[in-house]
Amino acid sequence: MQDAIGLDFGTTNSVVARVRADGQPHLVDFAAPEETSAVFRSALCFWEEDGLAYEAGPWAIADYLEYPQGSRFLQSFKSVAASATFEHASVFDKRFRFEELGKLFLAKLSAHAGGALATPPSRVVVGRPVHYAGARPDEALARQRYDAMFAGFGAEIHYVYEPLGAAFSYAARLEDSATILVADFGGGTSDFSVVRVAPPGSPKRCTPLGHAGIGIAGDQFDSRIVDKLVLPILGFGGLYRSFDKQLEIPRGYFADFSDWSRLALMRNRRTLEELRKLQRSALDPEAIGRMIAIIEQEQGYRLYDSVGQLKRALSRDDAADFHFDGEDVRIDATVTRAEFEGWIAADLARMKATVDRALAQAGVDESGIDRVFLTGGTSLIPSVRALFTQRFGEDRIASGGELTSIANGLALIGQEEDVAAWAV
Repeated sequence: MQDAIGLDFGTTNSVVARVRADGQPHLVDFAAPEETSAVFRSALCFWEEDGLAYEAGPWAIADYLEYPQGSRFLQSFKSVAASATFEHASVFDKRFRFEELGKLFLAKLSAHAGGALATPPSRVVVGRPVHYAGARPDEALARQRYDAMFAGFGAEIHYVYEPLGAAFSYAARLEDSATILVADFGGGTSDFSVVRVAPPGSPKRCTPLGHAGIGIAGDQFDSRIVDKLVLPILGFGGLYRSFDKQLEIPRGYFADFSDWSRLALMRNRRTLEELRKLQRSALDPEAIGRMIAIIEQEQGYRLYDSVGQLKRALSRDDAADFHFDGEDVRIDATVTRAEFEGWIAADLARMKATVDRALAQAGVDESGIDRVFLTGGTSLIPSVRALFTQRFGEDRIASGGELTSIANGLALIGQEEDVAAWAV
């Protein structure tokens, strides 16, 4: 038996499972301000206190909420892992590369694990997306950054597609052979794997047949909400004066604002100076002032929380209220589920096309899929689930462990004799 850890480093949340003496993976519980949890938010909060201090996970959120204007809150930073345009995050007077942020995050994750990660494992199996987030993701760069980030474990590091980890977890439920489609919806990416599962006791339980992924998931849905409800009152589509002309305000500011991994990074001297200059020439200077206020007052997490509450409510109800109170900016709106589904319709179509690619690579069609396993928080959105119920039928759909199945499966893969056979 290998002393293995399965680590699902997610865009929104991270989960760790460790194999114990009974040979089974067990979720690692992390301390939190209110209660322990197996889910550790993938976030960092920095503040100045005799130098630079920081926290991660739910502690980062608690520290931010206590002192938002004196903090720098970073979330969804996994989204820039494969981005060549991301060089560093400016935090007060320091600059951090991606791998440095990752090391800081892992240090706090380990510190809050109640000693469960104090002893180095022999193997660490880390999940990675089939397709990294970003317009032109650089996989080699992401691998280089991941290697540097996880080197501190002092163990064998193996990278496995995240939906394959979920497949191993789901296979433990099956008593017969089956061909399964795993759909893993995270914060930054949606990934799909077709896997052949052999009967229990077989030398090789899971055989991957095909994979496909796309950089569209929960964060993209969030950006659609921000685009519709928030950006219009911040000057999106507005004009500014340039000599004797009136020009549209550059859209790059709004693209960064609606991206959780970049919103906090807008709080830097250069960007704020550009926005103040833009405010002086804008036809609606108050709108640009509202954007500056949200950035300066570190209201990014509060906005994220309001958007998340709306998404969760629309997963239950046909309509829900959106409420954001950012001190100098207040937004109240009612959104119907039909409206939200219209906002994300193009994204859903691209997800469907990505499923087609996974099936084609595996050489199967809908009739060749015995089970569909949906995992990840975004799988709870009705229109996302409908992509699969309409195509495969409700009786073939399974779900559960939306936030924990990948880590469990990665730890199971860590028990394989030749774990490198699963690695990518």
